Amino acid sequence: MVVLENDDLLIKSKVKGAELTSIYSKKNKLEYLWKGDTIFWPRQSPVLFPIVGKLNKDSYHWKNKIYHLTQHGFARDRDFLCIEKTSSMIRYQLKSDKNSLAIFPFSFELEISYMLCQNTIQINYQVLNLDEEDMYFSLGAHPGFNCLLESTDSFEDYYIEFEKEESLERYLLANGLLTGEKEKVFIENKILPLTYSLFEKDALVFKNLASQKVYLKSKKHSHGVGVDFTHFPYLGIWTKPQAPFICIEPWYGVADLINFEYDLKQKEGIQKLTRNSSFSTNFIIEIF
Repeated sequence: MVVLENDDLLIKSKVKGAELTSIYSKKNKLEYLWKGDTIFWPRQSPVLFPIVGKLNKDSYHWKNKIYHLTQHGFARDRDFLCIEKTSSMIRYQLKSDKNSLAIFPFSFELEISYMLCQNTIQINYQVLNLDEEDMYFSLGAHPGFNCLLESTDSFEDYYIEFEKEESLERYLLANGLLTGEKEKVFIENKILPLTYSLFEKDALVFKNLASQKVYLKSKKHSHGVGVDFTHFPYLGIWTKPQAPFICIEPWYGVADLINFEYDLKQKEGIQKLTRNSSFSTNFIIEIF
């Protein structure tokens, strides 16, 4: 584990997946990141690369060849290198190798850094295309936040507050794939109450939101989390039945549509990166 801390926060991360494993408020004496209990979900804040979500039949076509990738890609299960550490920043790097090239035929570097500033964590991503041709990829974050910050809390005490007024429509999933259908989601005064029934049809998938920031708050106390996803075009919100956490997920990409079996470059949300060029984005977690 690698530790960063300031007067407000102490965070931990690990080389496997360059994954955050703790966000602890020193002022509030509370742990905000899901602990990764295998009863519900063993992960805590995985990076999603080089795909977001699920592929139809866990496969895609590239240059008349079929490749196979499992849900959310392979980066979350690879060991990164810690290439830089200061008092307020840690930077990890993952490079393509023969194992990655067998399932994702592009040479790349992926860097992830965590930067502490007062009560915020900025998570930066950079993808470098080292290939001789255009590279196609998706990228996303998947942090899980505790919904039992206080011992007397319940999941239904929490809600998502959007930055702006929204007319919410979720894009429906079936067996992890987009169906092409939409469904309205109840929201009043920018507030989306959290209930387990919301997730009976899997994650909430949103596109084209007016808001660039959402907050996880409780009706019982003033502690919570803000997620600024200004630079991401999609947002996912997810939990598991009866689980005491909620994931707020900025995405550059989404799952396949049902029966999608086309070239990778035609996939919704796919990013194109020309040779010897880089892609950068970030999001910010605020703790209060």
